[in-house]
Amino acid sequence: MVRKASRSVGRYTATHKSSKRTHYRPRPTRGVVTRSQANTSGCFFHGLPAEVFDMILDKLSVLELSVFSMVSKDITKSVVDYISTLTWRNKRIIQSFHHRTCPEQKSTVGHYRDLGLLFKRCTLLLPTKDRLKFIYSKFSQIPCFLLEKCLAPDCIGFSCYGVFLQTLIAGWDELECHRVFNFLCDLTNLMQKIDAVVTAKPGVRWYQRLQLRLFCRQVLLDPWLSQTECQFWLMQLLKPWPMVSQAHYLLLILYGPLLPEGTGGWQDLAERGLPHSALWDLARAILLLLGKLEDKGQTTNLLLAIVEELIVIPQPWHVENVARLLVLCGSSLCYTVLASKAINGRLPEISRLIVYIILVCEKDGYHMSWAVKLVQQICGTFSTPPERFSFIHQLENMFSEVTREFFEFSLTGNHLEDRETFQTLCVLLDSSARFHTKFLHMFLK
Repeated sequence: MVRKASRSVGRYTATHKSSKRTHYRPRPTRGVVTRSQANTSGCFFHGLPAEVFDMILDKLSVLELSVFSMVSKDITKSVVDYISTLTWRNKRIIQSFHHRTCPEQKSTVGHYRDLGLLFKRCTLLLPTKDRLKFIYSKFSQIPCFLLEKCLAPDCIGFSCYGVFLQTLIAGWDELECHRVFNFLCDLTNLMQKIDAVVTAKPGVRWYQRLQLRLFCRQVLLDPWLSQTECQFWLMQLLKPWPMVSQAHYLLLILYGPLLPEGTGGWQDLAERGLPHSALWDLARAILLLLGKLEDKGQTTNLLLAIVEELIVIPQPWHVENVARLLVLCGSSLCYTVLASKAINGRLPEISRLIVYIILVCEKDGYHMSWAVKLVQQICGTFSTPPERFSFIHQLENMFSEVTREFFEFSLTGNHLEDRETFQTLCVLLDSSARFHTKFLHMFLK
């Protein structure tokens, strides 16, 4: 009986276990829970009093705060609330931009680079329009960021503004950058201010011109190291204006020479030759436009027209300044301009320009072989030998004419200008000898 009972128990037990094995019981799945999805009651900072949490945030640098803002959505919201306070704004958004020492200026510029990173990160989840509204609400009342509000000559406000903007929108696509530009135009009335200055006569509204130059250069153009990004902002500034205004506004107001007191040195362009440092910014702007036209597959006719308009504003330029600008623009554009004139039969104008280009090469230390190759290329635009001979004959006659002009002017007196003219005459004679040596050597090889 005992054995039977034990078997039955064993049999029952085995049957019971078997039935348990066949019973389906789903296992709980394990998923990855993000910090923003976790229960906030378990967050270390959630249990802290608001005053204590603000004290912790106050101990972080701007750069550390920008990193901390990316921990979770709750932390981002807390950081946004914290930097929206008037106390933080008065402490971290520096109000003074008039530093005398270079280290102080670098420190302030670096601080605004960090601020750009902070606002970039803590507004990452917002639409572009809302991001811009929030960000610029914190900077809208700073006088040094506004046009015509700061009179200090050593103010670095626009430079800080530019670094902040560059850091903020780095990596944004072109559509977002268009929105940024439109937002800034609405915020500053930029296009209305440009219109008032562009339509004014040269020499009028000089302070407004200087303010526009500083704002556009230091905020929108110069901070970008990439040529493509600089081209984008330059084209946004140019789009609303017709060709003449583009030449007048862009190449003179933004990139034209400045006198020591900050006013535009436009009159000097017509009266005397300027050093290459005074014209380099103009050449850089032209090359930016040329690069953009080439990227779009457009012809350079528009650019040539802008150059033609440029060199007669406010009056026809001194020929040496035209020649120096073409030399600074490089071989391709220089040849394009001269070849266009050659095709239209403007031989005296081409010849005088080439003589001054040779003079500029001698003055500024360029290899004379460059000018020789340029003349050789211009010869190639003429289809027949008589046309090429006529061009060379005109060029040689122009050498004599320009030399005679310098000599006659140097005999008018003993003033400083006359001594400078005599020195230029000597340089011209040296450049002529050097040019003809290279030119003859090319044919005698």
